[in-house]
Amino acid sequence: MIQISPETQLFIREHSSDDVRALALQAKKYPDINMPTAITQIAGRQVAAEKIPSWREIEEIWYPKHLSLEQCSSEITARYKARLFQGDSLTDLTGGFGIDCSFLATGFKSATYVERQEELCEIAAHNFPILNLNHINVRNEDGVAYLQTMSPVDCIFLDPARRNEHGGKTVAISDCEPNVAELEALLLNKANRVMIKLSPMLDLSLALKELKHTQEIHILSVNNECKELLLILGQTIPQEIKIHCVNLSTKGEQEGQHFTFTREQEQCSQCSYTDSLDEYLYEPNASLLKAGAFKSLSSAFPIRKLHPNSHLYTSDTLIDNFPGRIFRIVNQCSFNKKESKECLADLKKANITIRNFPATVAELRKRIKLSEGGDTYLFASTLNNEQKVLIRCEKIK
Repeated sequence: MIQISPETQLFIREHSSDDVRALALQAKKYPDINMPTAITQIAGRQVAAEKIPSWREIEEIWYPKHLSLEQCSSEITARYKARLFQGDSLTDLTGGFGIDCSFLATGFKSATYVERQEELCEIAAHNFPILNLNHINVRNEDGVAYLQTMSPVDCIFLDPARRNEHGGKTVAISDCEPNVAELEALLLNKANRVMIKLSPMLDLSLALKELKHTQEIHILSVNNECKELLLILGQTIPQEIKIHCVNLSTKGEQEGQHFTFTREQEQCSQCSYTDSLDEYLYEPNASLLKAGAFKSLSSAFPIRKLHPNSHLYTSDTLIDNFPGRIFRIVNQCSFNKKESKECLADLKKANITIRNFPATVAELRKRIKLSEGGDTYLFASTLNNEQKVLIRCEKIK
């Protein structure tokens, strides 16, 4: 049973921004303080300030040991998921720290949180009432065992463990625990809709072969870093699966980006390639790169792709709503040492990106002697005529 004394609570409040490693070395100075508990809570609050900002000022919330928190959802992705799911009843079979459950539950009249780790259940049972989520029932059970005996609900949510037995990231659903491919029929027997959260490392084509009732895919990035794959299963097998490529922003002035396509559209779309560059360069966001929506982008916007394997586009038109980064091309040159030296002579540093180019960032940086950073962006890529090109840009958005 977790208990935090008033003295330890005060210590946590007063040292909430301190370096926890330094505090751990000072334990003997504070004999009345439960230092392991204090350090866990201080570290949790510091991560929450970044990942769950709406919880930041709620001092009563308890946090788990760092590993659990490291793997949990961010608030911005949890809120996105909550927009997709509403109904009367929800069951979260892999409760964890409870971030996803707490945001999803706001769209349901009743919810059940299932988690096999007793300590996480204790934390969830403490936190949910503090968050005014008194309609969530906490169950300390194995998720699969609970699934087999539970009453049907409107929606089920799962976040399978995504590390293999050697500690590496998994790319196949069969390597996840529980294996949702084996449970697909049972899940859809117990719920009208099922949301499965998966690693962005997962092989999407393989997942779709294994989960036949997938109706929607949502690929979530935050600040252009791919974070989650969401598969939504339903009672019917659709002819086409909508793929939603979403880039959420935690930077207040920037809006999120959303692009939807199907694999059938991608196969049928026309794409024009180019041997030359126009005024602007377009780089698709991380969700689009993961989804492979390359020809679909060419159909949706007046842009030309540099090469079938160079996932960059160019246009004479400034397209404000392009789902990715937009650059103005300053100049360009070949990979020839003399030419590249002249083109980049005034530069001391640049942000370098490689797209379909026969050198790594480190190799290129060494060759052209540029350090990292600054306001200049340098793309090394290949045009449709196989010409290798260095493209010097300034970022527009």
